[in-house]
Amino acid sequence: MKFDMHCHTKEGSLDGRVGLEDYIRILKDKGFQGMLVTDHNSYDGYRAWKNQVKDGTAQDFVVLKGIEYDTINAGHMIVVMPEKVKPRILEVRGMPVSLLITIVHVYGGIVGPAHPCGEKYMSFGRTKVFRRQKDSLMRRFDFVETFNACESPERNQEAKELAKEYYLPGFGGSDSHKENCVGLAYTKFADKITCESDLIAAVRRKAPIRAGGEYYHGTTKEKIGAANNVLVYSFWLYNKTSGLLRAHKRHAKVKYLDIGQPRTHDAGG
Repeated sequence: MKFDMHCHTKEGSLDGRVGLEDYIRILKDKGFQGMLVTDHNSYDGYRAWKNQVKDGTAQDFVVLKGIEYDTINAGHMIVVMPEKVKPRILEVRGMPVSLLITIVHVYGGIVGPAHPCGEKYMSFGRTKVFRRQKDSLMRRFDFVETFNACESPERNQEAKELAKEYYLPGFGGSDSHKENCVGLAYTKFADKITCESDLIAAVRRKAPIRAGGEYYHGTTKEKIGAANNVLVYSFWLYNKTSGLLRAHKRHAKVKYLDIGQPRTHDAGG
């Protein structure tokens, strides 16, 4: 089965420009059987799918629930949780990566770095925690995004080598925010994937997974060149400030999480 594993929707991401119905139409036209919704720190896109779009729209197309989480110290992480499990803490940006991994695993999910060798601060491989704790953290991840349509061939090659070093499966995702980027990257599963649990099981048992695609050439960093560094540092400042401002809310939610036992029930949302 062929999936786009990194999709930002208009319904769930502030910078998303493509609605779910358009995603499904475009991906089906390109021969895809499914997608992973990975909005920034939000399940709103997936909620829109469940509440507004799902009935009668795509009976032969699989929409999976994911999230792209902004950690305070390790860039962006893609998280996939089992059906009906949506811990609200995942919608409060700013957890350190180690705590994120612990919570995801306790609740039965999988987690891996998005575009790990991409932009500074936004990508795990460009952070201080990577340099200091690379081995211990990589051994806790479940997969790596090895092909991102918005990155360069060199950076995707670095990501592929990182995954190979730690024997982790590689995902491919378009990281699309605009229509002309949708479906440029793919992940092909040998197993049949009909729900999040199928995906989680396939990753954990190291089932055959292939990732690849073509490159998107309309990214902001390509258009503005060196000025993109200003945006990168602005993101760093925003992420740090936002994470600190949400610290009390985040700590309150963590306090009420029982992370001693795996969860099988709906954790919110």
